[in-house]
This record gives sequence, structure tokens and C-alpha cells, in this order.
Amino acid sequence: MRFFLRNPDVRLTLGGVGSRPAVFIDRDGTLTEEVGYVNHPSRLRLLPRSAEAVRRLNRAGIATLVVTNQAGVARGYFSEEVLAAVNAALAAKLKEEGAYLDGIYVCPHHPTEGEPPYRVACDCRKPKPGLLYRAAADHGLDLPRCTLVGDKPSDLVPARTVGAQAVLVLTGYGLGEWEYRRASFPVEPDHVAKDLLDAVDWVLAGRSA
Repeated sequence: MRFFLRNPDVRLTLGGVGSRPAVFIDRDGTLTEEVGYVNHPSRLRLLPRSAEAVRRLNRAGIATLVVTNQAGVARGYFSEEVLAAVNAALAAKLKEEGAYLDGIYVCPHHPTEGEPPYRVACDCRKPKPGLLYRAAADHGLDLPRCTLVGDKPSDLVPARTVGAQAVLVLTGYGLGEWEYRRASFPVEPDHVAKDLLDAVDWVLAGRSA
């Protein structure tokens, strides 16, 4: 499921591998507060410094894409229409802060919960890499030049699968995962950041080195 929120000044290369770098951002716990299933736009709140992080990526010309599992659709907790309204609220909140996303990629599926077509073993539910591949095709991305930022170990796996960098943030579930469960991580992060802004600064420092 795609929600395109492209900057109209960005030229896209469709349908193949390109050369543009990107930062993929998990939504809940990384860009926005982790509050459980967000079943109404009013429950969506940006984390402190998130808008500044996105602004810095925008200024650097790096595609900024949200990749998020939203199995609440499959579980019947909210509809696709509610999900669209929540994502529209996210775009609006960022716009108010002078920032924008190039797109939002969502997996609404669950392998065992709900009813078809949402109950399915898909290729897009993280830790599968399907959302990243779709975004790469849509935006002409060079995946080895990309970075995925998230607050869970499952966010790190698709980054490694496609050859991208993986950053764990200590917001959301990140602090507890890192302090108490790091020995069981399926993928070691390339970097551990305080929050999304610190993660973005690390990415940008690496590009300028």
C-alpha cells in the first residue's frame, strides 16, 4: 500500500534501480510517538526533533520515505480510510514544520490474523524487504546508498537484506530493545542513535566524509 506525498520538484525514475539515496523511516516509535494502534488522526504525535530531522534530509536532497507495518487494518482495529487519514495528518504536521515526506509505504497485512485479503503471508511486512524494493522502483533509489531507521530489531533486517545501512533509535521500543535484548538481535545495527535527528546527522556526516 503506497501513499505518495512527493515533492513536486523531485524527478522520479520509475521501474528500475536508480542512483538516488534515501532514508527509510519507521513511523511509530521513530518518527511519531509509540501509542499502540493509531486508530484516529488525533492520536498521532510527532516525536520531538523529528520534523527537524526530516527538514535536514529535505535540504540535502535525500528521499525521505516512511515504511511501516500497520496490521491494525488486518486485525480490524481500523480501516484503510482511517489509515489514510492518519497518514494525511502526519504529512500535515510535517508541513506545518516546513518538512515533507516523499512517500509513505504501508503493509496492512498479517500472516494469521483477520480475513483475506489482509490475512496473507506477504512480502511487504517487515522484516521482509518488499516495501523497500517498491520504494526503490518508484523513486529510482540506489539501495546500498540508503539507510533504514527504526526502533525495533525487525526494522534492521530489511536494511541488511537490501544492502542498506541500519540504524536503531532509542525512542519508542528502542531503548528497552537495545539495553535488554541486543544479544538476540538478528542484525547488528550500523549505528545506535538517541533519536531520529541524531540518526539523520550520522547519515549526513557519513555522506560528507
